[in-house]
Amino acid sequence: MRLIATLAATTGLVLLPAMAAADEAAKRAVLETYADIAHAGYEDSLITAKTLQAAIDALVADPSEARLATAREAWIAARVPYQQTEVYRFGNAVVDDWEGKVNAWPLDEGLIDYVDGGSYGRESDENPIYTANVIANKSLALNGETVDASTITKTLLSDVLHEAEEVEANVATGYHAIEFLLWGQDLNGSGPGAGQRPASDFSSTACTNGNCDRRAAYLTTATDLLIDDLEEMVALWADNGAARKGLLTSNANAGISTIVTGMGSLSYGELAGERIKLGLMLHDPEEEHDCFSDNTHNSHYYNHRGIMNVYLGSYRRVDGSMVTGPSLSSLVEAQDAAVDAELKEKLAASYSAMQAMVTRAENVEAYDQMIGEGNAAGNAVIEAVVEGLTTQTRSIERAVVALDLGQIDFEGSDSLDNPSAVFQ
Repeated sequence: MRLIATLAATTGLVLLPAMAAADEAAKRAVLETYADIAHAGYEDSLITAKTLQAAIDALVADPSEARLATAREAWIAARVPYQQTEVYRFGNAVVDDWEGKVNAWPLDEGLIDYVDGGSYGRESDENPIYTANVIANKSLALNGETVDASTITKTLLSDVLHEAEEVEANVATGYHAIEFLLWGQDLNGSGPGAGQRPASDFSSTACTNGNCDRRAAYLTTATDLLIDDLEEMVALWADNGAARKGLLTSNANAGISTIVTGMGSLSYGELAGERIKLGLMLHDPEEEHDCFSDNTHNSHYYNHRGIMNVYLGSYRRVDGSMVTGPSLSSLVEAQDAAVDAELKEKLAASYSAMQAMVTRAENVEAYDQMIGEGNAAGNAVIEAVVEGLTTQTRSIERAVVALDLGQIDFEGSDSLDNPSAVFQ
């Protein structure tokens, strides 16, 4: 018996380091897949943004309703890959620090262009420049100083106007600034209809609402900035990019923690809470993510698709090709098959709820109508999405335990954690 015990102990001493090495290799392989999906997603975002840029260039060169419609379609298409990358924001500081330039919301659109005075307004002590209208004004008063805005440049938008006066609602760049310029304000509240900006707002011969040359300059400059910013993120996740290298050369468990932090924080605090539950509680169309275009249902849907991508290790590119590899799911399954099965079930349930929301948006009513006060049926569809996301977050927490990653704090939201604070 002593010999058998000794042999077993000796064998254990041989096998344990080998098992640890195999476990480490498995985690590294998952991180490689995660980085590959990031690069592909940002590259697809860049590809579709360049298509958007071409459509916008055509619009401002010869404005027409048909060309405006094409530009709007290109904007909606560009959201598909980008929204799937937002799962990388939480846990990756380089992405979180960058994200505000491209997807910040909500925005005080009066900073950018004309607005309807009867339906738009915020207290001036919250944002003293909420109606600055840079398109109509060649000089602005910011932080007690006069700023030359005679030429609309990338520097003016990104370094001077964006988050000016240290107000986050002063969004001057990114997808939503472009969205506002393509659609204009949605003045329908919780009624049917999106923004209805006319193509003549960009015309040099039949200009409506004034300053068409500056409006066109703002739109093309903001789009050029979006391209610059996406090129930066593509480079960061390329083979020798700093984001990829930082992830792959760090502690493997830290890298895996980054993945689940992104999944849990987007699922719970950001998506279920700030982007969905808050607007539902307030019945406020101003709280919907793509509020000018009524594209919010798609943005939420593809956010969730992004969570599934990184867990399952699979991403479908805009050209139809697939990026696949070892997945976080396989790591969880190896530690606790029941937890993996549960999480996949909950992800699928949320996906079904999202699909129901998209189907309703495409066939019955827009997202801002669904969250409207008194719309029991529409509210229930959105509430089911919130419930799916919060429930799957509990399963993500169990995956953290199965992987023995220690404590990971996901982003929270008053709308979920302290609802009474929303109304104070």
